[in-house]
Amino acid sequence: MTPAQPTSKNDNVVPQVASAQPADGRAPIDGVAAVLGKIPSGLFVVTWLEQSQDRGMLASWVMQAGFQPPLIMIAIDRSRNLLTAIEQGSPFVVNVLGESQRGLLAKFGRSGSSGENPFTGLTIVRTPCGAAAIDGSVGWLECRCSGIPLGQDGEHAVVIATITAACAGSAEVPLVHLRRNGLRY
Repeated sequence: MTPAQPTSKNDNVVPQVASAQPADGRAPIDGVAAVLGKIPSGLFVVTWLEQSQDRGMLASWVMQAGFQPPLIMIAIDRSRNLLTAIEQGSPFVVNVLGESQRGLLAKFGRSGSSGENPFTGLTIVRTPCGAAAIDGSVGWLECRCSGIPLGQDGEHAVVIATITAACAGSAEVPLVHLRRNGLRY
């Protein structure tokens, strides 16, 4: 019997891999991209203050990381100003977007070099640290970095942060995202 044919309902099925295994032992890229793209993530706008100016960026790699104290993990591209601000001790706010806020994706998904202020036309409230929270979002979490894991692998740094303040917002369904290809935004 081949490994792909179970002998009973409890036997594990070993799937067949359609592409060749790379020489370095990593998983085939096309299979990795397909499966990573199926991992659902939320869509968030992360805000912070930089020289008394509101800054914001779109993020999708945010997840709860602990109960006591309440912690989150967020992956941030190493080239982003947010990572520099966090490393310098600045707090930041994770705004949980709702289904009705899809229009914010384009505003905050653009590079900061576009010259456009993504906060134009938005109603914001100030969190205890003074950063912007988007009015009408599902809620927001104000955070402070409690660690950036060591390691230089990849283009993103993983930040572990303690939640210092929070506010529940609208009761709408949070915005969830699936990528077509798990190896790019």
